[in-house]
Amino acid sequence: MISKETNFDFMGKRKIAAVFSLLLVVISLGSLAVKGLVLGLDFTGGTLVEVEYAQAPKIDDVRQRLFDAGYDKLTVQNFGAETSVLVRLSQGFSDKVGEEVLTALQAGGANVSLKRAEYVGAQVGEELREQGGLGLLFALGVVMLYVAMRFQLKFSVGAVIALAHDVIITLGVFSLFSLDFDLTVLAALLAVIGYSLNDTIIVFDRVRENFRKMRKGSSEEIINESLNQTLSRTLMTSATTMLVLVALFIFGGDMIHGFAVALLLGIFVGTYSSIYVASNGLLSMGIVKEDLMVPVKEDEVNDLP
Repeated sequence: MISKETNFDFMGKRKIAAVFSLLLVVISLGSLAVKGLVLGLDFTGGTLVEVEYAQAPKIDDVRQRLFDAGYDKLTVQNFGAETSVLVRLSQGFSDKVGEEVLTALQAGGANVSLKRAEYVGAQVGEELREQGGLGLLFALGVVMLYVAMRFQLKFSVGAVIALAHDVIITLGVFSLFSLDFDLTVLAALLAVIGYSLNDTIIVFDRVRENFRKMRKGSSEEIINESLNQTLSRTLMTSATTMLVLVALFIFGGDMIHGFAVALLLGIFVGTYSSIYVASNGLLSMGIVKEDLMVPVKEDEVNDLP
């Protein structure tokens, strides 16, 4: 008898979880199709202007004043202190752009001074975005091949579905809430893929072990047993990782704000997908004990009485 610390009926709620996941994926894909991603200057290039206010302004008022001045493609955010404002413009750099932005902000009588104005070149562009997309598809293909070799084809399909689920929802949140997507967020997205895959592999290891050890029980019961046995490990790993990311989010500053947000979101979604998406995929594809039984060697067959 295999002991376990909890006895949650995860797979009993798999249909509800499937509808919930499908809804999130559809919303995310819809937002990506309609709104797209707010690409940072790392991808687009442009001009960065930092100004300092005597009193903390409302970011919406600053943004609206610049819109009224004719700057339509921009992002405005606090940078460090509440009185420091960072303006990112998609337009090319000129010697007068800093003074022009400052004049627009001073038009309402605000006491504001210019701290810096500089051009930010595009470190990645259309070519890298295309290569990144192809690279992501290649990575999913390699993951599928690896899991199929280590476990079984049905496991590999479940793992790839879970990874795609995590990536799409994370991107969807950034699109839906118009959060800046820059190089740090891209790095976080790749880290999410690695984290989610590792978590899924841990669950799959226990599922395979239990399919071979447990003589009684349906596929749903065995997967439930496996999820309960790995639950404490999954939650502890997620919780400790999130503690570090919360600290980065609060104290790390604006430069890694997007990185922390993407990882926090990705780890939360990845933990959920390891339980409900990947395992649900196994049941949907009809995983049975015979799929994971160790083949009996011919010599062992001959030795049977």
